Amino acid sequence: PEETVTSSFASFIHAVRPEHLSEIVCHRSKRMILDSIGVGLVGSTTHVFDIALKYCLLYSSVAVSNVYGKPGVKLSPTLAAFTNGVATHSMDFDDTWHPATHPSGAVLPALLAASQMLPPNSKPNGLDFLLAFNVGLEVQGRLMHFSTEAHNIPKRFHPPSVVGTMGSAAATAKLLSLSMAQCTHALGIAASLAGAPMANAATQAKPLHIGNATRLGLEAALLAARGMEANPFILDDISGCSGFSAFYSIYQPKPLSTPNEHHEFLLEKQDIAFKRFPAHLGMHWVVDAALSVRNLFINYAGSFSPSLIRTIVLKIPVSKYINRPFPNSEHQARHSFQFNACTALLDGEVGLSSFTESSIHRQELRELLHKVVVEHPEDNVANFDKMYGEVALLLKSGDVLTGKCDTFYGHWRKPLSRESLLKKFRSNASHVLPEEKVETIITMVDNLENLSDSSQL
Repeated sequence: PEETVTSSFASFIHAVRPEHLSEIVCHRSKRMILDSIGVGLVGSTTHVFDIALKYCLLYSSVAVSNVYGKPGVKLSPTLAAFTNGVATHSMDFDDTWHPATHPSGAVLPALLAASQMLPPNSKPNGLDFLLAFNVGLEVQGRLMHFSTEAHNIPKRFHPPSVVGTMGSAAATAKLLSLSMAQCTHALGIAASLAGAPMANAATQAKPLHIGNATRLGLEAALLAARGMEANPFILDDISGCSGFSAFYSIYQPKPLSTPNEHHEFLLEKQDIAFKRFPAHLGMHWVVDAALSVRNLFINYAGSFSPSLIRTIVLKIPVSKYINRPFPNSEHQARHSFQFNACTALLDGEVGLSSFTESSIHRQELRELLHKVVVEHPEDNVANFDKMYGEVALLLKSGDVLTGKCDTFYGHWRKPLSRESLLKKFRSNASHVLPEEKVETIITMVDNLENLSDSSQL
């Protein structure tokens, strides 16, 4: 039969081999895996994670897969994937790609759960695990490139709830060694399980988007493995009958070539952004700009004195769900340009403790928030590759101090050093694990391709 876009994706998933992974792809994806585990571990300390875990414990009859941060607690594979996905996104601390999505959290929990699900004589090794992880990333990236809409900060649906579900299905299909036909059906089934509206951003429901993506992708692969079928043209643009194109008004799919001697993964061309603090990626521009102007202010006045400030001007892109003048909860605060800029000005940093109830409702912070004015310059587009953050302090003396950031530390154009990534991981993981286990995970991920049984991870 004539090759279709969908069949080309299924062929890629089925045919790609470990030798197609380049050194740089292995290096970058292992950084992602380590960061995602750390984010998941610290995420297991959150209230929204506790809600998800208590729900899942109601249905834990086939308990074989571990849960982040809860030694001795096991769930069924799909519920473990769901719970660990919720943990990963519970603080909005997980990695971000371009076009915009959170790729690791939608894939890694499914692979961890599936590895523990398989019988002892069928455990995938570390290299198989690494390959499946990269298959999940590749499918997400390729799907996002089918539409120019995906390049900008989203307005209608949260991208990982759509492409993440497809990536999880593809990754799990690879790990389970499904046939090409089963890979096709796994993608088709996953498309019927995908989607979440942006209106639930900045609420406790947003972490469910990642939890559902990783869980439902795993379920799609398991259903396909057991014979369920779906539309074999799900990724193709067929007039009068929407498949994956239902998620985009502009949709131009392209086949994914079957790897022969060489395949260049998107991760080789497009690195990942790692977050230094737990908030929406857009916040990282305004925080670095705020820290820059704060240093100017201290040089100017000798110390940071809010009473000398008349107005704080934020120059940011138009994006309604992250323009929140007076956030009242931790999830709203993680999605507020104003809150993050003022916190950076007041404290000289933004971290885990910045989003506690006591920090959010501080009188001195609220006073700063009342001084904020927002502007949307035409050249500041809502795109993680092109946007910038600018913070200007209009002083009562008439002087104006300005800080600007077009590439924050951790962005793919300015990657975190290994030292910074390890510092973040150790800080996150140490909230729930003793030091020796934290170091064991680092060593295991560093040598993942040599691990004989990936379920040990």
